[in-house]
Amino acid sequence: MAFPYMESVVGFMILMYIFETYLDLRQHAALKLPTLPKTLEGLISQEKFEKSRAYSLDKSNFHFVHEFVTILIDSAILFFGILPWFWKKSGNFLVLVGLNAENEILHTLAFLAGVMIWSQITDLPFSLYSTFVIEARHGFNKQTIWLFFRDLIKGMCLAVILGPPIVSAIIVIVQKGGPYLAIYLWAFMFVLSLVMMTIYPILIAPLFNKFTPLPDGELREKIEKLAASLKFPLKKLFVVDGSTRSSHSNAYMYGFFKNKRIVLYDTLIQQCKNDDEIVAVIGHELGHWKLNHTMYSFIAVQILTFLQFGGYTLVRNSTDLFQSFGFDTQPVLIGLIIFQHTVTPLHHLISFGLNLVSRSFEFQADAFAKNLGYASPLRAGLVKLQEENLSAMNTDPWYSAYHYSHPPLVERLAALDEPDKKTD
Repeated sequence: MAFPYMESVVGFMILMYIFETYLDLRQHAALKLPTLPKTLEGLISQEKFEKSRAYSLDKSNFHFVHEFVTILIDSAILFFGILPWFWKKSGNFLVLVGLNAENEILHTLAFLAGVMIWSQITDLPFSLYSTFVIEARHGFNKQTIWLFFRDLIKGMCLAVILGPPIVSAIIVIVQKGGPYLAIYLWAFMFVLSLVMMTIYPILIAPLFNKFTPLPDGELREKIEKLAASLKFPLKKLFVVDGSTRSSHSNAYMYGFFKNKRIVLYDTLIQQCKNDDEIVAVIGHELGHWKLNHTMYSFIAVQILTFLQFGGYTLVRNSTDLFQSFGFDTQPVLIGLIIFQHTVTPLHHLISFGLNLVSRSFEFQADAFAKNLGYASPLRAGLVKLQEENLSAMNTDPWYSAYHYSHPPLVERLAALDEPDKKTD
């Protein structure tokens, strides 16, 4: 008797849903607490705390509904054989329009087109409610319904343009890869990631946002001086019009080798009236660069990707695996989808481990900015960002340990307040 792969996968999905719902309930209880953590008393106004609590509870209630619907749909798709049924229907569609259904690339692209349409239909009500009800109710949404759908259409067009050549290349590599398949797949994805990291900020991101140089002035001078002191190869300093869509704020950097760029959200500049607070936040980000966190993360992702493809090569010809999910053929894409489902337990463990590493990196970057002399403005900047973004003030320790890649504000402030010997 063949091993019940599909039933095992669905069973684990449901178990993980139950476990994560338990964590969500713990977090929901923490969000309902009527008082600020002692560390934040005197730093966050009661008015902002109440707004934050209301916003977090709204998002939490929405999350319960969204996750329940998602687990129902995902489980039904696997358990009732909708995946092989949809694969067969996509082949029938190709025959109907006069194309060859035996061509795996065409069949896969037709299947993915249907999946994209289905995912947009099922996710659209949740996206609309999240954006135009929850975010709007709490003063964050700034985009019009026209801008929302324009972004949606742009995203689908990009998928139509970029998806087919990438999918076609993966199918050819799997079909021709032989014993070195894992190496070829990893090499392709490695090159693809470099290409995407290069073209995204130059060609794709400007399709959705406007990037303008940060005007000359004291803020620009301070950032450039800090970058120069650390030998950070800053080539361009941009402001992005994040306020056209949301009043949430952020800052990030990107670029290879000697061509680094820093991007500030216009909302960050508006919210932090003190330039030193913004410079301190940039100092934190530069800490990630100086301490090689980005490189370590990139290497970790590459290792995990290679191991994943290695695992896929071991099971891709398993007839029992495909038959368990209702397939009598072994399409490349379906094999990848099934493999992703079968290694889901491992993914959860790896994600938890990566979160632990990421949290450690955040503490190190905070300590780096502190050692530059920005402890006080960084502290003020973190509080300002927490306050303006109405981030959760009370967090359950189990929930944050499992889900958060960044430590809660209370923990970051406590670390900044520790003696230097503890942060070195």
